[in-house]
Amino acid sequence: MTRRVAVGLGERSYEVLVGPGLLDGAGELIAPFLKRKRVAVVSDTTVWGLHGPRLTASLEGAGLAVTPVIVEPGEQTKSFEGLAEVIDRLLALELDRGDVVVAFGGGVVGDLTGFAAAIYKRGVAFVQIPTTLLAQVDSSVGGKTAIDTARGKNLVGAFHQPRLVLADLDVLATLPDREMRAGYAEVIKYGLLGDFAFFDWLEANGAKVLAREPAALTQAVARSVQMKAEIVAEDETEQGRRALLNLGHTFGHALEAEMGFGDRLLHGEAVAAGQALAFRFSAGQGLCPTQDAARAAAAIAQAGLPTTLADVAGTPFDAERLVRHMAQDKKAEGGRLTFILARRIGDAFVARDVDVGAVRAFLIGEGAV
Repeated sequence: MTRRVAVGLGERSYEVLVGPGLLDGAGELIAPFLKRKRVAVVSDTTVWGLHGPRLTASLEGAGLAVTPVIVEPGEQTKSFEGLAEVIDRLLALELDRGDVVVAFGGGVVGDLTGFAAAIYKRGVAFVQIPTTLLAQVDSSVGGKTAIDTARGKNLVGAFHQPRLVLADLDVLATLPDREMRAGYAEVIKYGLLGDFAFFDWLEANGAKVLAREPAALTQAVARSVQMKAEIVAEDETEQGRRALLNLGHTFGHALEAEMGFGDRLLHGEAVAAGQALAFRFSAGQGLCPTQDAARAAAAIAQAGLPTTLADVAGTPFDAERLVRHMAQDKKAEGGRLTFILARRIGDAFVARDVDVGAVRAFLIGEGAV
């Protein structure tokens, strides 16, 4: 059964479809958005090898000509060089502003393709077909597109909403368990930031979600998308409530930067540790009950995800270097650190002008040097 979630943005509203078998109907679903019966599909070698034939058959079955634009997998592709490569390929295809680009992959492909679509000839439409749990519940919805730089993650980008998002749950069958767990970090985030009942449900059903049991997986993805859609409709460009979606990300992005934005630490793993750290920091500041911080960490750990600095790396982090990464974060303003902190499970808030000394002392208490 397909669940439909609307992202209400006036004339730019779109639907997120969640369910099995959506790749097989992708051609008919995408065709109404096309002025010409052709489509460019940006994907990576791994996803295209696993699922490209099925998507191609669906698109061609709807009478569409398909041109794949294949990039290498991995965070390193989400770069100026990767962006230039995709743009050049699209220009070689002579796409015009009436054409549609399809992002077919995980968060890297979605972010890269979305940003390319945002700036190609001042903007062309694109469709998201996310193939990882993390992308399905987070990065494919809401129009945030970006690339990384040597100075930090997602620092160059644009808000560019897709026309349609197809979250086919069947493709998750080929997702490695580690990637599944990394995506689950973004699922549990929604419960932690604003829905205690969902968090409570995940405590009881998280193992079923990770085991890809259809009913549990559908509920987890659909509820996550619904929460994000509601927040995006209220605050598209992150001037207020949308910032809550960054729970765990200020700590997490700093950890990713120190680990080199690679496979040593996946984005979801960094966010998982970041959420546990954010709750413990909140508790240490007297903002959140210590039992809530402990419960949040236990739920994250139960999913096989890191909750401490020691879980992330075998050697101690440098507290000052982590703080410097946080100061580079795009949520920082005027040199002030911004965090998403918690009053309790299900009640997160934006904390601006967080004391740098308090953060440094907390990190040292957590094992940094």
